[in-house]
Amino acid sequence: MARSLASLGDRLPVRFLTWGASALVLVAGVVCGVFGSTGWCIWLVVIGLPLTLLGLRDFLQTKKAVLRNYPVLGNLRYLLEFVRPELRQYFIESDNEAAPFSRQQRSLVYQRAKGAPDKRPFGTQKDVTAEGYEWLSHSVSPSQVASHDFRVTIGAGGSSCTQPYSASLFNISAMSFGALSANAILALNKGAARGHFAHDTGEGSVSRYHREGGGDLIWEIGSGYFGCRTPEGRFDAEKFKVNAREPQVKMIELKLSQGAKPGHGGVLPGPKVTPEIAEARGVPVGVDCVSPASHSAFSTPIEMMQFIEQLRQLSGGKPVGFKLCIGHPWEWFAMVKAMQATNLWPDFIVVDGAEGGTGAAPLEFTDHVGAPLQEGLLLVHNTLVGIGERHRIKLGCAGKVVSAFDIARMMALGADWCNSARGFMFALGCIQAQSCHTGHCPTGVTTQDPMRQRALVVPDKADRVFNFHRNTLHALQELIQAAGLHHPNDITADHIVRRGAGHVVHRLSNLLTFVKPGQLLQAEQGGCDWPQPVFEQYWMLAQAHTFALPAQAHTPRT
Repeated sequence: MARSLASLGDRLPVRFLTWGASALVLVAGVVCGVFGSTGWCIWLVVIGLPLTLLGLRDFLQTKKAVLRNYPVLGNLRYLLEFVRPELRQYFIESDNEAAPFSRQQRSLVYQRAKGAPDKRPFGTQKDVTAEGYEWLSHSVSPSQVASHDFRVTIGAGGSSCTQPYSASLFNISAMSFGALSANAILALNKGAARGHFAHDTGEGSVSRYHREGGGDLIWEIGSGYFGCRTPEGRFDAEKFKVNAREPQVKMIELKLSQGAKPGHGGVLPGPKVTPEIAEARGVPVGVDCVSPASHSAFSTPIEMMQFIEQLRQLSGGKPVGFKLCIGHPWEWFAMVKAMQATNLWPDFIVVDGAEGGTGAAPLEFTDHVGAPLQEGLLLVHNTLVGIGERHRIKLGCAGKVVSAFDIARMMALGADWCNSARGFMFALGCIQAQSCHTGHCPTGVTTQDPMRQRALVVPDKADRVFNFHRNTLHALQELIQAAGLHHPNDITADHIVRRGAGHVVHRLSNLLTFVKPGQLLQAEQGGCDWPQPVFEQYWMLAQAHTFALPAQAHTPRT
């Protein structure tokens, strides 16, 4: 139904066709009553008047974006929701089908965003005997946690950072103005301001709508250096300094890659580069806006660490880190060796999983490029633990995180906090129409069409963003208490249990490899066995002065 609504919306008259037809029927009934048979006119009025009034109500109400964009017709979606137990369950979609988010996941976000009851009757719908089923071990002596406002301090790990940031454990992941509408950015940022959590700008830079909302910002710097670029598209230190020192900007995030399309650049076509987008990105209006596949400000791991330090100094000592989806493991190891060689450490790293979302990406990249979040996060965490430097760097993560259990599981794998993009899009009213790249988003979240954006009412959606954040962390608080713990940081891989093949039950700590503090350095010196093949194969070969692997290390083709 969501995709059908989106496909109808190529032009304004199409979206309002049903409402217009209702009005025509009403007019025909009135005309018929005046000039013709009263029998027919009564039926035309009986049909046309309620539908016309319904359409007027839909157009003027502020709670449901679908109805504002699709008067009368949009009610079919909610009719299907109402009759789901009798119809939808059998003919359309089950609660646990994931495409990419299941109806159950979306409903959870909607309910928490609206402040509606999020409880479930009649037991779990999951097959608890199935391979891969996971659960959190609880305690017979639950704890009492005073607040759900869990926070992590970023920038206190011994770098040159002089302005550490106290971040929420749950924040808005990177989504640019241009990919999202102005109203969506406003609502997200206003919700973040009210809930005291962070809003990542995405690589589209800081727009007027981010500033208007007043919420804490993580300024993401991509390969296009939007907001801090020369006319030729290279990094401009002075422009960066001006924007980075704005009080609203709390952290700087250097984007190396994103999970949905790692290693792939992007182009925002000229016709979509509006004056507002051009203002935010520092590019000409109406000209193709290019994000290269790689950075021009550095070309080696050591240069990358020096660039991170430069950003920290230019920002006035704010926390600076980077985001990546893990690809070649030796490139990640080279970055770590560059940190060791230069003693220049990022304040944080955000690991993006290959299951992450994007406005548009080639199918091959979406489905088959980049490491999933579990493998990527575990590799980064293990490496930093293995060299004895985990305390220096805080780890964030993103990749289909929408529930409190999702957060708990990522904390068990080594994360210090979690980000969510599509979760907060659902809080805005996204219905997973998957038309983000077309400009025809039925709820006004991912479009620059002024009429479609109008459907997204900022005060109402800002409340929902705030509610979703608060209620998700409240659910996390209840999980922590049930496990007998006092903070999400107390969650370890011993607390998460998974059913494996043959109904064998494992704790994640036994199923996955977790490196001991200093173990990589000991193995490098021959003091112990290598913890994993990936370390043994590539750690010794990685070099701080290059991202490349020595030619002799590659397996030759025969």
